Amino acid sequence: MPWERIESYSYWILFAATFLGVAVWESFRPKQKLSATPERRWGRHGLVLLICTVISVGLYRASPVVVAIAFAGNRYGLLNKPWIPFAVRCILAVLLLDFVKYATHWAFHSVSFLWRVHQVHHSDPDFDVSTAARVHPIEVVLTQGAYFAVIAVFALPVMGVLIAELVAGFQSFFEHANASLPAWAERPLRRFIVTPDMHRIHHSEEIGEQFTNYGETFPWWDQLFRTYLAAPAAGYEGMIVGLKGYQNDASLGMGFMLTQPFLRERKEPASTVAPAEHT
Repeated sequence: MPWERIESYSYWILFAATFLGVAVWESFRPKQKLSATPERRWGRHGLVLLICTVISVGLYRASPVVVAIAFAGNRYGLLNKPWIPFAVRCILAVLLLDFVKYATHWAFHSVSFLWRVHQVHHSDPDFDVSTAARVHPIEVVLTQGAYFAVIAVFALPVMGVLIAELVAGFQSFFEHANASLPAWAERPLRRFIVTPDMHRIHHSEEIGEQFTNYGETFPWWDQLFRTYLAAPAAGYEGMIVGLKGYQNDASLGMGFMLTQPFLRERKEPASTVAPAEHT
């Protein structure tokens, strides 16, 4: 079976299974009560995801694995060296692509125009599995472009790219779960992966906390660059998710989500928390 089909089948099977699994988990052990019904949220956010997918596929006509296949024979690729064991190249590919997600996420919070685009994700008045799908098409196009460029420049192995995609697909839904792991599982797991409680802090209404916990899969980048925050200042029970001024039903409107980056009134990012306070 061609790599493209393996990627397509495995990704969408994992996509559906993870979404449904997290949705069931949320329904039995919700961390917070949602302001809108899950069905309404899933419908609106799912439509945004569909629009993003159509635009991205139509523009690039490629996927990460397709790009990896196209540049697999690039002898100038920075990781395409015969003296690097294949398994090591795959591990490095997973780590590098996760770092790209961390770096682009940081950029979307640090550059004014990019923040205007990324606000669509943060203006969700709630936090649940469907929040993962609430991303503006411009963000998807720019992020995919950076992702593809790194795959091409480093000539990352197809297997490594596929593994990275599957892990990221799972994590995207898992880290946005409106649920918490038991303490005995949370403590050891967050040393190796980003947990829902860890990522929830990043969605805090407090600006300083939005500048923490950028990681998607691994927490190590946040720890390395001193953007890791273990708990919100108000505690999990007291923290409010979303953006100030957007805690209303209108934030779920399709028109609002697609036009928000271009609206006149804007809340520009301004980090007020010193790095030392994030550790």
